[in-house]
Amino acid sequence: MTTSHLRTPHAPFAAPTAASGPARRALGRALVAGTALGGLLLAGAVPALAAVPTAPAVAAAPAAAPTTVTVTGTGRAAAAPDVAVLSVGVEVTRKTAKEAMSAQRTAAEALLAALRKEAVADRDIRTDSLSLSAVYTQTDGGENRVAGYQAGQSFSVKVRGIDRAGRVIGAVNDATGDTGRVNSVAFDVADPGALRTKAREAAHRDAHDKATQHARLSGHRLGRLVSLTEGEAVRPISGAVPAMPADAPEVPLAPGEIEEQVTVTAVYELR
Repeated sequence: MTTSHLRTPHAPFAAPTAASGPARRALGRALVAGTALGGLLLAGAVPALAAVPTAPAVAAAPAAAPTTVTVTGTGRAAAAPDVAVLSVGVEVTRKTAKEAMSAQRTAAEALLAALRKEAVADRDIRTDSLSLSAVYTQTDGGENRVAGYQAGQSFSVKVRGIDRAGRVIGAVNDATGDTGRVNSVAFDVADPGALRTKAREAAHRDAHDKATQHARLSGHRLGRLVSLTEGEAVRPISGAVPAMPADAPEVPLAPGEIEEQVTVTAVYELR
């Protein structure tokens, strides 16, 4: 009689019921590494979260423009003149242009010598014009013909000290005779800056007074000065005397006063 035996096949690997010591240590290291990696991944995501756009801020409303008043102030200052400005010259007529220019030069040299004799400095003498022109005459047939040539030269002369002006004019008359000309006499001040400073101060006061009045009339108080603009100063040279021949008798001169005028435009705040 034959007997059969059944064999149960063995599993290739048997799972341990409990981890051994080395295995437990390896598993702990893996858990620590995984925790650290997760922390790094989470930290890397923070910038991306911070980069999320936010809603734009609402712009603040612009402040209201301040109330202002614009005024114009005018200031004047006057002083007695201390300088006389003479326009003198010579004028001659001769048959030819060469003769006219030669005679003009002789007369001009005599005029300059007379000025220097009266202690007028060269820096106060300036040539204003030099001219040469033909003089025409008309024939019985209506034709214009050259009768000669006229040459002239004029000078601007500054006499410092108006009490000397009459004496200088007389010296020019004596030196030039019939060829001399006195075109005009005017008066001025040697230092206009001081006069302009006084006029400017008066213009500032005038503008401030006007602005103060406007503030009171409109129920406000005058605030700070916002802007200030000065116009061109006006200083007319007074006392002009019309042209006269050099041999005219000496006449008294009345220089009067020299006035400087300054205008400013000011803008003030009103509170």
